[in-house]
Amino acid sequence: MLKEWEKEYSQLNKMKHSYKSNSGIEIKPLYTPSDTNEVEYDNDLGFPGKPPFVRGVYPTMYHGRTWTMRQLAGFGPPEETNKRYKFLLKEGATGINGVFDYPTLRGYDSTDPIARADVGRGGVAIDSLEDMERLFDGIPVDKISVSLVTCQPIGNISIQAMYFAMAEERGVDLNALAGTSQNDFLMETAISLGFEELPPPAAFRLSCDAIEFCTKHATRWNPINIDAYAYRETRLSAIQEVAIGLSHAMACVEEIKRRGLDVDDFAPRLSLFFSAHSDFFEEIAKYRAARKIWSGIMEERFQAKEERSCRLRFNVQTAGSTLTAQQPLNNITRSAYQALAAVLGGVQSLHVNGYDEAICSPTEEAALIALRSQQILLHETNVTNTIDPLGGSYFVESLTLEMEKKIKAYMKMIEDMGGIVKAVETGWLHSEISDCAYKYQKAVEKGEIKVVGLNCFTVDKEIPREIFTDPETRSLQKKRLEKLKKERDGEKVKNALDDIKKAAEKGENLMPYTIKSAKAKVTIGEVSKALREVFGIWSPSFI
Repeated sequence: MLKEWEKEYSQLNKMKHSYKSNSGIEIKPLYTPSDTNEVEYDNDLGFPGKPPFVRGVYPTMYHGRTWTMRQLAGFGPPEETNKRYKFLLKEGATGINGVFDYPTLRGYDSTDPIARADVGRGGVAIDSLEDMERLFDGIPVDKISVSLVTCQPIGNISIQAMYFAMAEERGVDLNALAGTSQNDFLMETAISLGFEELPPPAAFRLSCDAIEFCTKHATRWNPINIDAYAYRETRLSAIQEVAIGLSHAMACVEEIKRRGLDVDDFAPRLSLFFSAHSDFFEEIAKYRAARKIWSGIMEERFQAKEERSCRLRFNVQTAGSTLTAQQPLNNITRSAYQALAAVLGGVQSLHVNGYDEAICSPTEEAALIALRSQQILLHETNVTNTIDPLGGSYFVESLTLEMEKKIKAYMKMIEDMGGIVKAVETGWLHSEISDCAYKYQKAVEKGEIKVVGLNCFTVDKEIPREIFTDPETRSLQKKRLEKLKKERDGEKVKNALDDIKKAAEKGENLMPYTIKSAKAKVTIGEVSKALREVFGIWSPSFI
């Protein structure tokens, strides 16, 4: 029968077109049981909540607990973002996803000349513990799961310290806090290069300090959320996204084990952050393959004894790089399909982009529509009625197997060059990113990749839309910093910074000292300056 169909298909197929996934995998016109001959159910799929976790990390999946609806929010001074947090929680969000402005992420005070153009834009400005208290005013941090989108370790160590210090000053035990810090050294050294970078080993060390500290003192906190999403936003493929993310996770496991911790003490709290891009089935296969690969690595390479150490938990954001400034309402449709792929792929936490994010920070209307997209998906589509509804699909299982093979091969290449830190130091990762970005852009310009509203189905005149304007923030933060520095105890500030420098030089974990500095009202810029004085500035020779 198959031969007859293939013959008839060949005769009737006038387009004579070959198909590939976005990652370049050849896609057949039809899949049959013969395409899944390599798949053994128990070894390659199993059951939800059981190794290799292809069908989900928990036995009940969304029947036991739905994914967390965690919409990104952050702009202007802290009290303005606080209002947006409360608005989203009131409208049904089940977690907070805090975005910080570029100076905060990079460890600069709002008054630093380098920060002048970016204060409060694209994220909230945080300079001190007082700002953190304003940001979470009236929000019960011991009852709400909070994600701190602190990409770069040099910013993360201060922001996480301020958050922990705020909680302790409220009388909340750190072990009661639930949430996540992004804390990704690749964001500092490869994905978003900026001013005065720390050397990759130093940035990686700060990241691992947070993992070690949280394992011992904040046991419900996820101390790293490896930002594979941002890797993908540079135009890397789904294969590269997962391979680089898992290679980074492996490096973290190796380093924390070297520090003397047992893998089962910290591995359950490692998490990844993936993109949901536009190639619907490839994205679903990507999530399933990633879980399987991680399960095998943890069991075989790191001898994890507990199943929870082998579960790859991840959050997802719909792909910002697919949004267009042209015909922006189309982005609602794009993001909804991407969110569906994330849910069918077994996501634990999800952010859906606002339709206007290619133009500005999301307006309140755009943020609400994005949240409603998640709520419609959960309550109206019935896609959660059965666990892993695409499991057993000839196409999905074959694609998952192919993704697994290609991801493993890419990971092997990274390991052969000495691991992910070396891949950054040598400039290899930077070359991969620039090559992929160039190829993608040329393909769009030539029309080989279709983007509706951009290079096809365009309109002569755009319909005007409301544009969100970031509030003036720098002058307000300047006044606050001046007041803080005048009123704080200068001797405590000096001692706290001296302690940070000494601990950095001795190789001690820096988190306790940074928490102490936050309570002494040391600013994020002062902490970062102290760290740069000890670790130095990285000047990549390949740039």
